[in-house]
Parts: sequence; C-alpha cells; structure tokens
Amino acid sequence: MPSETPLLLRHHRPFIAFWLARIFTASGFQMLTVAIGWNLYQLTGNVLDLGLVGLVEFVPRVLFMLHTGHVADRYERRRVAAICQTLQALIALVLVIGSLTDNVTREMIFILAFLLGAARSFELPTTQALLPSIVPSALFPRAVAAAQSAQQSATIVAPALGGLLYAFGSAWVYGPTVLLYLIACLLTLNLPARQTPLNKGKATLDSLLAGIRFIRSRPDILGAISLDLFAVLLGGATALLPVFAKDILLTGPWGLGLLRSAPAVGALVMSLWLARFAVDRHVGRVMFTAVGVFGVATIAFGLSTSFWFSLAVLVVLGAADMISMVIRASFVQLETPDEMRGRVSAVNGLFIGASNQLGEFESGVTAHWLGTVPAVVLGGVGTLVVTGVWIKLFPTLAKRDRMHTPPETP
Repeated sequence: MPSETPLLLRHHRPFIAFWLARIFTASGFQMLTVAIGWNLYQLTGNVLDLGLVGLVEFVPRVLFMLHTGHVADRYERRRVAAICQTLQALIALVLVIGSLTDNVTREMIFILAFLLGAARSFELPTTQALLPSIVPSALFPRAVAAAQSAQQSATIVAPALGGLLYAFGSAWVYGPTVLLYLIACLLTLNLPARQTPLNKGKATLDSLLAGIRFIRSRPDILGAISLDLFAVLLGGATALLPVFAKDILLTGPWGLGLLRSAPAVGALVMSLWLARFAVDRHVGRVMFTAVGVFGVATIAFGLSTSFWFSLAVLVVLGAADMISMVIRASFVQLETPDEMRGRVSAVNGLFIGASNQLGEFESGVTAHWLGTVPAVVLGGVGTLVVTGVWIKLFPTLAKRDRMHTPPETP
C-alpha cells in the first residue's frame, strides 16, 4: 500500500465517529465491570459470586446467538447498536440511583448483569457488521486494526480509571458510564445509513441457521474461526496469572496488575502498527505463524521464573494474538456478503466468547489436576498441535495470499 493510504483512514469522518463510539462503549463496559465486581464483593464477600457474574453476562450470548445475527441483518444497524448502547446507559443509571439510595442488592446486580450481557450480545455482531459499510474494502484491514486499538486502549486505561473513581463511591463510576454510553449512541446514530437493501425475511429457523450454514460452506472462514476457538481454548493462561504472580514469580498485587496489562499492551502496540502497515500478502501464512508464536509464548511463560521475562513474553503473546485476530476478522467480513454479515458475526462472536470463557475454565481444571506450570505448558503445546493440524485440514487457508478473493469473471 502507498504511504499516504493511512492518512485516508484518519481523515475518513464516518470511521472516526465509529472509532470514538468504540472507545466510549468499551470504556463504559470496562468501568462498569470493575464497579459491579467491587460492588458485589462488598455486598457478599463471596468469590464465587464474581465468577457467576461473568457467567450470567455470557449466557445471553448463547441464548440469543441466532437472533442477534438476524436482527443485525434485517434492521438498520446504526439504530440497533444505538438501542443497545442506550440500554446499557439505562443499566448504569439504575446502578447510580441504587448507589445513591443505598438500594443495590445481589439480586439486582445479577439481573442487570444479564441485561448487560443481552445488550452486548446484540451490539457486538451489529457493530462488526457495520464497519465494512463505513470504509472502502481496501482500507478495511487497517480499519479493523484501528478499531482494535480503541478496544485495547480502553482495556488498559478504563479499569484503572474505574478503580480510581470507585474510591469516591460507586456512583462516581456508574455516573460517568451513563454519559459515555450516551455519547457513543449519538455518534453511532450519525454514521452513514446502510446502502444495501435490508433483509425483509422473517425470523424462521432456516433464516436463523443461515449464518452457520454459510460458515460451513466456506472452508477458509470455518478454518479461521475454529482455529481461534481451539488455540485460545488451549492456550489461555490469564486465569492462572494470580497463581503465577504469588507462588512462582513471587510478586505482589502490583505485579499481578502488570502481568494482566501486558497482553493488552502488546495487542495495542501491534494494532497501531497494523493500522499503519496492513498485512496485504501471504495472510494465511502470517496468521498461522502468529498463532504458532502465541503457543510458543505460552510455553515460555509457563516455564519462566523471571518476572520481567514473563512480562515481556506476555507482551509478545498479546501482539501475536492481535495479528491473527485482525487477519481473521478482516477476511471473514470481506468474504461475507453484507446481507449475511450480522449472522456470521454472531456465530463468530459466540466462538470468541466461548474460547475465552471455556479457556479459563479449562486452564483451571488442568491446573487442578496437573499443577499450574504443566497446565500452561501443555496448553501452549496444544496450541502448536492445533496449528499444525489446521494447516493440514485447511490447506487453502494456510496458502491464502490476500484478505479478499474477488469472484472470478467468466
């Protein structure tokens, strides 16, 4: 790509609005999550409740998976995303009122966590399907990387900001969150209207399952999505970071905070790089290499007894994960017709969520059976094995040269 191409993205006003909306919604969610966790633990003092909140937020993604994609394909995506952001603002507002009146209860938090998960289960595939209609296809990989930089920036900064504000009271976190979601809503409503015709079909079972059938019919898309599922499922070590920090690396809470931030720092730096220098050729080879590096970094982290080496390895791990994610997200969206993007994004989102949630569960169970270090090392080896097997199972994906393969003309 010529050197002036990234300037086009920076001066593309609809994308700037989309990027800012992504910053505000991601920051709002991160702050809300931190405050809900602290609030719940103060109320109950039960560690299990913290895990249950995450599960309650994830359940709607499974329950509404087929419907979320259909909604994103049938209705105006700007409005669907704006409604979801408004609902999340209302959830934060209820928590503000509850905090000021001292009426926040355990049951209220679980109900609101479910509603929050439901709103996000509709918002995420909708915004993913919205992005390809905002920027030209030539700029799309850079747009995905830039959008991810917004997500990673929020992941690094917003939890710390939420924790700082919580020192003044929970309402000091919930209040600004309401404002963040409302600003995101206004930015989203000002995005360009959808150019392709809306899908007027009814929500039949056949229509709802169309996204799954489409993925199965495209080996490259199926291979990329399933590769991410199994690689992250086996290689996820973040759930065990407290054990490494305390018992292996012999550091305190500050060290744990740095370890948790390290993958996000690597991902942010790599997303900024990819927004400037997109991967244009040999995308299959680069993606599989990145997943392999992810596996090697996981093994290195598991074997490390040096805090600073572990920190550096986690930065590399986050950067490698970002490379594979940007490539996968870019070509999946570009290879999917616009009328199908919502349903395909919903299935992809479920795979990503399942890999993260189940990966933490798998790491915990394996660590309980085999020990912490063997669990992480075995997970990294499993990621490398999956990478090799997937190269054999999906040879066209491994040999893929470009993000988008235009249809052949007769």
